Amino acid sequence: MRRKNLWFLAVVVLALVASACSSSSDDTTTTGAPEATTTTQAGPTTTVAPDPAFEGKVLDSGGCDTDGYTGRIDTLTAVDEYTVEFKLCGPHPAFLAQVAFGVFGIQPEEHLEATGGAPLANPVGTGPYALKEWLRGDSVVFTRNDAYYGTMPTHSTAVLKWSTESAGRLIELQSGNADGMTFPGVDDFQTIADDPNLQLLDKPEPNIFYMGFTNTFAPWDNVDVRKAVALGIDRQRIVDTFYATGSETASHFTPCSVQFGCEGESWYDFDPDAAKTMLADAGFPDGFDTTIYYRDVTRGYLPTPGDVAADIQAQLKENLNINAEIVVMESGEFIQTSSAGGLDGIHLLGWTGDYPHVTNFLDFHFAETNAQFGDPYPEIYEPLQTAAQTADDAVAQPAYEEANNAIKELVPMIPVAHGASAFAATTSVQGAYAPPWGQVMFNFWDNGADTLVFVQGNEPISLYCADETDGESLRGCSQVVEALYSYTQDGAVQPQLATECVPNDDLSIWTCSLRQGVVFHDGSTFDANDVVVSYTAGLDVESPLHVGNSGVFEYYDYLWGLINAPAADG
Repeated sequence: MRRKNLWFLAVVVLALVASACSSSSDDTTTTGAPEATTTTQAGPTTTVAPDPAFEGKVLDSGGCDTDGYTGRIDTLTAVDEYTVEFKLCGPHPAFLAQVAFGVFGIQPEEHLEATGGAPLANPVGTGPYALKEWLRGDSVVFTRNDAYYGTMPTHSTAVLKWSTESAGRLIELQSGNADGMTFPGVDDFQTIADDPNLQLLDKPEPNIFYMGFTNTFAPWDNVDVRKAVALGIDRQRIVDTFYATGSETASHFTPCSVQFGCEGESWYDFDPDAAKTMLADAGFPDGFDTTIYYRDVTRGYLPTPGDVAADIQAQLKENLNINAEIVVMESGEFIQTSSAGGLDGIHLLGWTGDYPHVTNFLDFHFAETNAQFGDPYPEIYEPLQTAAQTADDAVAQPAYEEANNAIKELVPMIPVAHGASAFAATTSVQGAYAPPWGQVMFNFWDNGADTLVFVQGNEPISLYCADETDGESLRGCSQVVEALYSYTQDGAVQPQLATECVPNDDLSIWTCSLRQGVVFHDGSTFDANDVVVSYTAGLDVESPLHVGNSGVFEYYDYLWGLINAPAADG
């Protein structure tokens, strides 16, 4: 029987679902997929009336604009067994694009409870694969979910491996040890295209590489210092030297392919003389010492991080007499420290779009709650709040223009490049693709064998992606855990665990009808309470399930707003 959680408001009575939870160890985690004989189905497996004895749960923020709460959710209610209602604090035009993002995946409430809100290495979902084992430092192994309602994998096993160097990933592909890989090196694009055994998969992803500053550390608390560096870096040289053909020097933080991304003024042109004068006027005629922090992880937005770091180091010295030490950090530590605003120099980071809306770029990075660049800038986040709360383009457009102009004026970071990127696969793989949004799903890849092997840039940080932001973790999670919506291979949103989500007239209430007959990998049946509990674990700071890996739940915070969050100091 489903257990009651005291932090929810109950509105009806009880759902019958059995739960089984797997154990985990420090080195290897194993969960099993149920044996089943169901065939591939594209729609609901059953259509029945909701159980009148179902006890639905409610996530209640306590009311919009009360006690300092500035988030989006008023209430999230399990109306009945197969219906959830998002009652929001205002219009949300990006709702469908956002709920399709895999971070908002759904797990069984019993599993979240049994793992204490931290299923870091043993996720349970409804996806085409179940986790079989995570061999730390080597691979993550998935087994086919034979009870899956969607496109069934032709192979019984999928293996996710990693290699930080693109050359290492390519060797795995060329040798036949892997069927697909992420982000080949720029110099390898032509090699792959010329190899009759390989195929280059264009990945038209919206992305941005940037140089970030944290304004709570000197001298980055001085806007003129930040602006001087913005003038003193030849961004076109970086793109021409280190990026693939088709890459662009960034005119704005958000790529222009995203609606409203390029409203407002374009970024500063390279002007080393003006940069030196501005730095001198800011009190640093002889430059200063600083640090360049980065992680050695290949991304479409940063294909050769070490080379780019070295070039920026050289430019800082040559153009501004700034001495920069380069420090390479472990990926997880780098993400967590930079996200918390804990790096005192320049951090090299970037972003690949998760869902097709400008809020995914601007709201995530420049929100009032984001500490990455230090103390947030109201000149940026206030117009973003206005834009995100309207369904009227005539209101949104000038608000995004105001925000982009404020980003240019305040220089919390320097947008450098929108990188052209690709994946690669062997020609033996049918259906290989590289999506613009979301993660590649291995169940669409058919290599004609019983095992599919895919190599990415780094090991997942964890497989509980409600509390992760890195692509390596998200790629692993997406094979197992599904959200209410998902993305097609060309980036459109489509129903997934929901059959549809319908808004009211002003887009402030969204009612989602859930797919019936879906079974989690642990054998329990998916219903509306699983949706409410999964969102509660991410959103409600006072919930005992709000644990995760870092406990930050960045996407839930930036895109929805945490509930019962402690007041900020000061």
